Amino acid sequence: MKKLNIIIGLLLLSNFIFAQPDRWQQAIDYKMDIDFNVEKHQFKGKQIAVYTNNSPDELNQIFYHLYFNAFQPGSMMDVRSRTISDASSKIGSRIEGLKENEIGYHKIKSLKHNGKKVKYEVVGTILEVMLDEPIKANSSATFEMEFESQVPVQIRRSGRNNKEGIDYSMAQWYPKMCEYDYQGWHANPYIAREFYGIWGDFEVNISIDRSFVVAATGFLENWGNIGAGYEPDGTAVRLAKGEKLTWNFKAKNVHDFVWAADPDYKHVKSVRPDGLTVHYFYIDSDKTNVNWPMLPKAMDRAFDFINKKYGKYPYKQYSFIQGGDGGMEYPQATLITGHRSFKSLVGVSIHELMHSWYQMALGTNESLYGWMDEGFTSYASAEVMNFLAAEGLLPGTESKAIEDIHKGDYFGYANIVASGIEEALSTHADHFNTNYAYSIASYVKGAVFLHQLQGIIGKEAFDKGMLTYYDTWKFKHPNANDFIRVMEKESGIELDWYREYWVNSTHTIDYGVKNVEKAGRKTTKITLEKVGRMPMALDVLIIHDGGKQMIAHIPLQMMRGAKSQDSMIMKKGTDFEVMEDWPWVNPTYEFEIPCKLKEVEQIIIDPTWRMADIDRGNNEWNN
Repeated sequence: MKKLNIIIGLLLLSNFIFAQPDRWQQAIDYKMDIDFNVEKHQFKGKQIAVYTNNSPDELNQIFYHLYFNAFQPGSMMDVRSRTISDASSKIGSRIEGLKENEIGYHKIKSLKHNGKKVKYEVVGTILEVMLDEPIKANSSATFEMEFESQVPVQIRRSGRNNKEGIDYSMAQWYPKMCEYDYQGWHANPYIAREFYGIWGDFEVNISIDRSFVVAATGFLENWGNIGAGYEPDGTAVRLAKGEKLTWNFKAKNVHDFVWAADPDYKHVKSVRPDGLTVHYFYIDSDKTNVNWPMLPKAMDRAFDFINKKYGKYPYKQYSFIQGGDGGMEYPQATLITGHRSFKSLVGVSIHELMHSWYQMALGTNESLYGWMDEGFTSYASAEVMNFLAAEGLLPGTESKAIEDIHKGDYFGYANIVASGIEEALSTHADHFNTNYAYSIASYVKGAVFLHQLQGIIGKEAFDKGMLTYYDTWKFKHPNANDFIRVMEKESGIELDWYREYWVNSTHTIDYGVKNVEKAGRKTTKITLEKVGRMPMALDVLIIHDGGKQMIAHIPLQMMRGAKSQDSMIMKKGTDFEVMEDWPWVNPTYEFEIPCKLKEVEQIIIDPTWRMADIDRGNNEWNN
């Protein structure tokens, strides 16, 4: 590594200042009154939405999501699920066979803008609204809506009577204003992928048969009106069937609202020393009565670890709710199926909880950057599970070495590369050709993006960067460049090349040890080769002289710097040396080490498995 590059890197680092990004956000306040008919699985709703246009643009139209309309024969979700080559087993052709009383729908009865009726058209899962008067920049508008809805049978995320017997899993259940940001409107039809929303305040009044216990986003405000529904400590109790009770929930600064209801929910809560209240709602049975009571202890330790490593959880409550069709995250709550082993129950709970950082607080557009939510969540979840295993909180699970916990992601990535159907991370979530390609891209390749980046800039800079990213960009909808800029500032290294290759292309990484030969009387020359099209910084382990270890770190010239420390490789007794830059166009790279050829025992490229090398067979040389 040239000394000039080191000096430039230090100067860049010393001059970086973390300023708050100047990016406007739209805002919305919802007030909804829901009258629920459990006999017909239908509800009537009144919604008042005060929408604040903080953009510099006049808006002549608005859009709402009508998610329930996806659960009708012939919908885009139905057709997509029946025609994609690897249909989800949860959906398949199930929507096509729904009867009239099993479908989902939203019927808009009326809509007013600032007290005046407006024209609208329902187009599948989107309500298109043309405004007679534009919403001017930096002004607010009030929309009053009346609607009628039917809850579909449980198929995907939302619905009634899921496979574990939960009566209502009410996710993505109301007419929801679409997001407008610096890229314009995001009125994507719902075909089963991810979502994007406006941060706002919710007040939701749910009138439902008094025998039901309701769990939801936010805080239950009307303890007095619920009366016998709850004990003074907030624990739910059973009520006789009959007249309705109204549950009044309020939530601030969230971009969605979820709820669930069942007459048989058992409710347990715990209050952490930091003031966070954690709720658990599940049906007590022989499939839950052992594992669910053990969940609070594991989740309490998880919150300790996550708050320290990834940033402080920004709300004062969270709920783990049995329901849904697997696991799905929402603000301040998750719906998860509960008939699981304890390790599986903890695993799904941790994964959905981590979304509270990378989707509920940061709020990336999952349609465009699904990997920034699912991938970051998968990476962090593995770290949290490893911590819990080390703490002895996962019975039957031995603690894993930290360098091993992400190996599965590298194998998963290599498999899709070999399959030939990989698609770039920049592909819109709805437009992947296969569910397999989408899943690997978002969950697996997104997780590898982080782990590999840690290898490039070093663990210390990476850990600081993850905290800075969260603190800088929470509640601001960051994109891929926003994240990489944070990491550039923390490390003093230029990283745009990494984002461009890993996110915008499907080029692969493959480096090998090409030759090892005598150079001088006491020196050895090592020749490496770049086989794949994507360039990478390299860590090369050299074992010599009866077990001595040396790490040769070879940065790319276009990084304009190199990591100065990395506790993952700089173990006690290991020499660490930053070598000359490798210009990425050069197919080979040579360097010398100060030991005789006969004393070199082994050479390993990427000893810590932080590089997605698709052919590790040429990574190692043995004397």
